[in-house]
Amino acid sequence: MLISQIAAPDGRTVVVVREGGETRAVRGAESVYELATEAARAGRPLAARIAELGIGDAVDLEAAYREGRMLLPVVHPDLAHMHVTGTGLTHLGSAATRDAMHTAAKQKEEALTDSMKMFRMGIEGGKPVAGEIGVQPEWFYKGNGTIATAPGAPLLSPDFALDGGEEPEIAGIYIIGDGGTPFRIGFALSNEFSDHVTERQNYLYLAHSKLRPASFGPEILVGELPADIRGASRIRRDGKVLWEKPFLSGEGNMSHTIGNLEHHHFKYGLFRQPGDLHVHMFGTATLSFADNIRVEPGDLMEIEAPGFGLPLRNPLAVAAPAGPGAVRVRML
Repeated sequence: MLISQIAAPDGRTVVVVREGGETRAVRGAESVYELATEAARAGRPLAARIAELGIGDAVDLEAAYREGRMLLPVVHPDLAHMHVTGTGLTHLGSAATRDAMHTAAKQKEEALTDSMKMFRMGIEGGKPVAGEIGVQPEWFYKGNGTIATAPGAPLLSPDFALDGGEEPEIAGIYIIGDGGTPFRIGFALSNEFSDHVTERQNYLYLAHSKLRPASFGPEILVGELPADIRGASRIRRDGKVLWEKPFLSGEGNMSHTIGNLEHHHFKYGLFRQPGDLHVHMFGTATLSFADNIRVEPGDLMEIEAPGFGLPLRNPLAVAAPAGPGAVRVRML
């Protein structure tokens, strides 16, 4: 089952389900967040709650996307209670890309970069046996719901950014139940979008480089994540493909299990606050930046993978300068 949200012509949010070759609206559903909240409280699968409400009119999801009516597939009504985070160096091959960015500065000091050390830790301990806890991954914070960008909408790079490049990833989507238990709604395509030039200056700038907008969707896959995901990431410029490369995900292509990544995110009590929504991105090994591509304003970033529905598309835009000089804090 795939679930998404579109804006109706009158402004209402329409929850859409794709299953068995049909694309239809869910009767009486105001939002995916509301559906997930109800399912968590009842201790029932999301699919059961949808079946209880019933399926209504057919929906042309592709037309809604073309018309700019595609919404994020889930969003918290209070954006401060929506957390966008991620992990890195989790995929087989991801270390090669990161290591190449950081090797020049480290090669005279030691044989292995910190990135390669972290990757090796994941290879050795990222897939623990059932019931045990594996090694913790690299983790980063991107922002709250204010940075979440709808499919089709521009990813707005700050005026001070040195770069704005795509990162094709799978994201887990979660809601926290009333008792503090995380419930997984499903998985979605995501563009983690980072400033790779800033990161390349010094790996300690990684945290800065991740404080950028991100997009996910258009649809959420409700159910288990396939072990072998073979998608494609591409950059279009002036309607033509400038760069294209396959990307792999799923546990068969990762150095960590999804369960291990989930544990090390939700082990922190601050991420188990009832009602909060989480979008947690699981990493990638594919970047156009690694092939010396610089994404420019107006370029279209496109990510797709079988089983995840419509491709995730976002153009790059650059924000207008906030104003001259430094940001000044005023005394109250």
